[in-house]
Amino acid sequence: MADTTAGTIYDVGYQRYEGVRLGRRHAIWALYVHSLRGVFGIGRSLSSKVGPMGLAVIALVPAIFQLGVAGVTPTELSVIRPEEYYNLIEVVLAVFCAVVAPELVGRDQRTRTLSLYFSRALRRQDYAVAKFAALMTGMLAITVIPQAMMFVGNGLANDFGDYLQDEWTDLPSILGSAILLSGLIAGIGLVIAAQMPRRAYATVGILAAFVLTSIIAGSVFEAADQNVGRFALLLSPFHVVQGLTLWFFDVAPGSGTQLAEARFSGVVYAIDAALVTLLMLALLFRRYERISP
Repeated sequence: MADTTAGTIYDVGYQRYEGVRLGRRHAIWALYVHSLRGVFGIGRSLSSKVGPMGLAVIALVPAIFQLGVAGVTPTELSVIRPEEYYNLIEVVLAVFCAVVAPELVGRDQRTRTLSLYFSRALRRQDYAVAKFAALMTGMLAITVIPQAMMFVGNGLANDFGDYLQDEWTDLPSILGSAILLSGLIAGIGLVIAAQMPRRAYATVGILAAFVLTSIIAGSVFEAADQNVGRFALLLSPFHVVQGLTLWFFDVAPGSGTQLAEARFSGVVYAIDAALVTLLMLALLFRRYERISP
């Protein structure tokens, strides 16, 4: 009788990997670079590039306009001041986040590739940090670059050396305000997108989080007692962005505006933005700790 317990071993040519194991840090960096390319649709179809690239171009329009004015005007003329820029494109930033964030984190949930990420050196918190850093970097690109172009345009409107000597303090203000508002908007957008794998639902949810909160906060401020209602403005990302931007550039809110009537110190808006960003990161970590790959 044949021995039915016997088996056969086949050598199919598999070999152990003997190369350098780059580890967790390289995995985070690779995911960050891959995600940053995805923010602008690089390496994807043309349709994936249209939205983010188009919005980036729109964000550049004020800077291009300022450069055009500087080129034809012989005297110093600052058509768009640095503290006014974010107020002009805050809706563009919100739409950019609403377009990019669902694709950045929703695709991995829809295609069920999270298990592949988490089966390697990459931890769940690492995944969240890489995605947040990629979206924040993309938003910095469409905030800092136009502001830098505007700075150059304002300088070229007169003597650039004199302008740089007088206005160099705008440069750290540009960077600081851009970092805070980019972190705030990216954090809110990713938390919502991580809850809704369906891209359409996530996009609508993100836009609602920015637009509706601004409308509701403004309405509550007008309807309620100002000593109480003014705290509603701290829940509106648009109001917070405007407040922290004015604080960074040491500019008082316009007379009669809600920010002026709220009488908050500008640093309150900056602290609020930082705390909300940290809260959004904590919620993002919690989401990926609990999510089933």
